[in-house]
Amino acid sequence: MMEMKVLGCALLFPLQIFLCLLRAIVRFFTRQKRRDLGTDVVLITGGGRGIGRHLAKEFAEQGARKVILWGRTEKCLKETCEEISMTGTECHYFVCDVGNREEVYQQAKGLREKVGDVTILVNNAAVVHGKSLMDSDDDALLKTQHINTLGQFWTTKAFLPRMLELCNGHVVCINSILSLSSIPGAIDYCTSKASSYAFMESLTLGLLDCPGVGCTTVLPFHTDTEMFQGMRVRFPKLFPPLNPEMVAERTVDAVRTNTAFVVLPWTMHFLVILKSLLPQSALEEIHKFSGSYTCMNTFKGQT
Repeated sequence: MMEMKVLGCALLFPLQIFLCLLRAIVRFFTRQKRRDLGTDVVLITGGGRGIGRHLAKEFAEQGARKVILWGRTEKCLKETCEEISMTGTECHYFVCDVGNREEVYQQAKGLREKVGDVTILVNNAAVVHGKSLMDSDDDALLKTQHINTLGQFWTTKAFLPRMLELCNGHVVCINSILSLSSIPGAIDYCTSKASSYAFMESLTLGLLDCPGVGCTTVLPFHTDTEMFQGMRVRFPKLFPPLNPEMVAERTVDAVRTNTAFVVLPWTMHFLVILKSLLPQSALEEIHKFSGSYTCMNTFKGQT
């Protein structure tokens, strides 16, 4: 009896995969139902500048009830908060270093008491030091891992339990295509983003049986912000930096359509495929030809 059941599952498995592919194709070519953000409280880490600032503006524009900003620089947080408030959306900010576990838990408690339950958590905060391993200071390496990777553990642990209780929530990670294809000169950042990607992949699978709670991971190419200022590729017209407004728009839309993974631009999918097929020597030649091998030599970004 058990053998027949196993055989039946084995025969149905290819059909299930085919149906999943068919649904994905239909989803790609049809307009999906979008989540109404009118009751959502959105928390964005690193929300004072860069992509985080544009995310705050986009969530507000799409009708979020409240937008909360976390970050380390009060001046940037205050400016963004005032800009959002002027649009008519309720906005608050809290100075918080997501790399500090106790600070995250303390601020999360205060946020719930002052603002209410967070239903959309956007883990956007990140730093990059842009150096090789041997040129990197030990404390700087630790800082990157604490903020870019461990910070997501602390924020998610702080807010996910209540989302599960409410059967309503979404965890978002602004990752990077460098989590799938690393470059020299940013070993701290690439390592942290690869860890972050694994975290989100595991979390996404772990929440499959949790109704009303989803995940979105966004993997953008180099984006035109202060963070990677000075970074240069060999063919900037062929591989232009992404507009942060576009990244924000695509991220919010992915949340509203409950899309698990978004690669920006879509052509970066070919890079992932090539990494699976080509020998290492060929990949090295691609890095040299495209300029990614030396793109961090002119790095002047802001950590």
